[in-house]
Order: sequence, then C-alpha cells, then structure tokens
Amino acid sequence: MSLLNSINGTLGLRRAKHLLRRATFTYSKGQIDLLSNKTASEALDYLLLSIPNKINEPYDPQPTSNPDGYWLSSDKHPNEFEGQGRKRAHITAAWWYNAINQTSLKHKLTFFLHTSFTVGKDSGAGLSSHFYDHLRLLEQYAYGNIKALAKKITLDNSMLDYLDNTNNNANNPNENYGREYLELFTILKGPQKGEGDYTNYTEIDVQMAAKVFSGFRTQNDRKAIDEETTIPKGYARKNSHDKNDKNFSAAFGNHVISGRDTAEGMYEELDDFVEMVFAQEATAISYARKLYRFFVKSEWDEEIEATIIFSLSQILIDNNFEIIPAIKALLCSAHFYDEDDSDNSNEIIGSIVKSPLQLLSEIITMFEVSFPNPETEAYRFYSNFFLSFIHNSYFGSAGLEFFNPDSVAGYPAIYQEPDFDRHWFSSTTIIARYKLIESLIFGKNTIISGNIYTSIDIISFVEKHIEQPSDAYELIKELSELLYPENIDDSRINYFIDQLVDGFDSYYWNKEWVAYTNTGEKETVKTRLNDLIIAMTNAPEFQLM
Repeated sequence: MSLLNSINGTLGLRRAKHLLRRATFTYSKGQIDLLSNKTASEALDYLLLSIPNKINEPYDPQPTSNPDGYWLSSDKHPNEFEGQGRKRAHITAAWWYNAINQTSLKHKLTFFLHTSFTVGKDSGAGLSSHFYDHLRLLEQYAYGNIKALAKKITLDNSMLDYLDNTNNNANNPNENYGREYLELFTILKGPQKGEGDYTNYTEIDVQMAAKVFSGFRTQNDRKAIDEETTIPKGYARKNSHDKNDKNFSAAFGNHVISGRDTAEGMYEELDDFVEMVFAQEATAISYARKLYRFFVKSEWDEEIEATIIFSLSQILIDNNFEIIPAIKALLCSAHFYDEDDSDNSNEIIGSIVKSPLQLLSEIITMFEVSFPNPETEAYRFYSNFFLSFIHNSYFGSAGLEFFNPDSVAGYPAIYQEPDFDRHWFSSTTIIARYKLIESLIFGKNTIISGNIYTSIDIISFVEKHIEQPSDAYELIKELSELLYPENIDDSRINYFIDQLVDGFDSYYWNKEWVAYTNTGEKETVKTRLNDLIIAMTNAPEFQLM
C-alpha cells in the first residue's frame, strides 16, 4: 500500500466534489468546475488562499427599540449587555455566513480546532465577547501551529471560564482544565495500565498540570491583549499560582518544571509544560487520528494505523506541529481519494454522514439560496433566518447544538464509537434533516413555524446549470452528478423520474418544460421540480459525503 503519495493529473469531477465537500462549507457547480481542472496540489493552494471575511463583527438587531448593534466594539463593559445567549448565537451566524461565502479550508480547519479544543458557547463559555475572541483565536490558528494554539488556549477567557481554571489556585486547586487538556485536547489517555495510570499520563500528571495552570484568570473587560495575536486574553495572577516545582511521572520521563514566583515565570512554566506534552510521540499520533477522522473516515484498521496515521504523525513532528504540511499531505494523497488499492469505490468517498452544518451549507451554496443580507437586513438575517430557523429550530432538532457540544468531549459524532458520524442520522434527527429542504423550498419553517424570508428558485437553478432540462433522464442524471458523491445507475434515475412526472409517462415532463419555455407559465414545472429536489436531497446518496 502506498502511504501518503500524491495523486497525478487534474482532479476531474469525482475528486473535485470529494475535496470540496471534505475541505470546505461551500459546494457549488462553479467551484466544482474550477477544481476539476486543477491538480490536487493546485486545488489545495487555491483553498488555502487568505480571503478576508465578509463580516468582521456580528450585529445584534435587538432590542428592537434600541439595538445593541455592534456591541463587541462598544466602550461599555462587556457584562453590561443583556441577551448574552442571543449574542453568542449571532456570533456563530456571522461565522457561518463567512464560511459559506468563502471557498476556503480556513473554516473547516477552524471547526476542526473547535472539536479539538472544545468550548461550549452556552455551557459556561462566559460573556459573548469572550466567545467571539475564542472563535477569532481558533480562526487565527487554522493555518497555523497546533502547539502554539495549545499554549494560547490556556489564556483564552472562554476556556478559562468553561473548564473552571479561573478558579484554580495554589490553595484550592481545580483539576478540570488540566485533566481535559491531557485527556481530550492533546496526548489522550491511551490504554489503562493500572489505577490512575493511563499509559500516556497518570493522575499525578493531572495534578501537576493543574499546578502549572494555577493562577491564570479571566479578564472580563478584555483589556489584557496578547501581543502576538492581538486578541484579548486572561491574565496571570502570581499570588494564586503554585510556586513549587512540578514533578511529572515516568510517562513524561520524570520531567521537572521548576516553580516560578512571577507572572512572567508562570508563562515560562506554561511554555515548558506544553513543550513537554508535545515532545511525546503519542501527542502527534492523537492529532493525526483526529485529522484522519475529521477529513477522511471515522474508522480504520491496523494497516491504516501503521501506515497513514503514523506517516501523518511524523509529518506533524517534522514540521513542529504546523498544521498545513499535514493537511496538504493528507488531502493530496491517493489514499484520500480512495486510489491506493485496486478498488477505488469501497472505502473513502461517500463514507461519512454529513453533519447538519455540512448538509445545510451544501444546500444553501449549491442551490444559490438568496437569504436576507446581514448588512442591510440585519433583523431578518440574525433574528428570523439564522436564530429562529437555523440555530434554534433546524440545528437543535437535527442534533447539532452549534458550537455547543453537550460535553467537553465534543460532539458524539466526532468521538463516540462505534457509531461516530452515524450519530448525525437517527430517528430523532431525521425529521429535521428532511424538513430542511422543504422549508427552504416553501419559504417557511416547516420544522416548527415562522417565516424564514427566503426560498429556493429551483427553476432558475435548473436553467442556469443543467444542459438538457427538457429531458427527464438527462435532467436527473446531471443533477445527480452534482449532488451525489458517486454516479447513480439507471434504476435510481428511473426512480427519480417517477418522482418528477408523478405517475405520468416520462414524455410528460418534456411537454411541460416546453410549455413553460413558450408561455412563461411556471406553476406546474415549479411544483414538479420542487418535488424532485426534495426527493433527491432527502435520498441516502445526498446524506453522505
């Protein structure tokens, strides 16, 4: 088996669709066509371009009588604003708007870092301004260094609140952050060897980590600014810090971090600790596994572990945990495109169940849905379209609490075996997934209720992107080539023809389309196309990527 050898030639349709889905939250015919004519390396370079965000700061259109507006840049203290939960949702609205308006790896990697250094925005992440700074930090390191982020995240105000480290001091240690830092964020446990011994670290190491982290506190007014990132951070309170030496276990070579008694010394201890953790091979392997599970497949065998995962971990080590060399190697590889063995249709492409976020983003971008503009129709975008419909109704019902996983372990679809991404598709989430396209077609929230101020113009989409719209067979064939990871056979095409013609002979569609082009009367064509798109997007083929 080849390891991470790059594929040759231009991507073509199948590979371009695969890369676009796995690497971005935008999925359109124009971008598919563009990437199809690039090599894997050229495509990655394109996706890694630095593109300015459409929205730099979210807007709160409430209270309606006197909106808080751009509250994040206000001179008022952050805790003077009401509606903090609503404001955190508006922050994610702006993030999502940027993600679907830029064909860029930045947003996928930001979400990957969110799953690696988990903070629940509504589960103890603090003020909305702190959560905004948290997302900015993840985004700044999306193309950066995982180890550097692993240092900065400790002073992140949301993280300090979320895992209680702001309450961790020498006289009353709090081990929450130290434990999760080792168990979930970096090196991971490994098989348990004995009482309090998890192979990669021990309970003693958790206690020592808590001592290293002691004294770092939240800075509510955002006046402490990190010199390197220019993002607000917490602060070091030396009088609350454990100034004794920290003696780690044999898992870390009995490493000793000398205690310091100054604020500057606290940062030096943090630096020593992170360097110690990232010097362990198990840390690189843990990130290699996370990257593989996020971008390639949720499960793998021992051969993949010994070859692909190991190779990826070595790339991380060789590049001092810069993320981009590893991403390039993985997303340009024959393995990623399922071309490293004799059967290129049985393992990778179409193997992941789309998250509610991916499903929504694909539908919005593929069908070029025109929804309220956040800069000119702020209330309709932030309050009606995103908060009421997407955030509170669709995401909640589809099993995704947006940027708010139910535990510090993250979303079950990311970590919980044996089902992993199959958690996204269940008896409790299927209704919302199916009603998403219905809501967008009919312009109203069919999951609960309410006006969403948008609808899909499917006739316009077909006229713009389908070469033979009057031929039922060719129409469905072309649509399926855009929508699905793999081509469908004639039996499936005929199934969808039945959805289109609704019991009539197939030539019925040609007659109705010609009548529409001649007269402009579109009601019948619109109804039939709407039913077809509902059937095709709710089909199993579209639920996978």
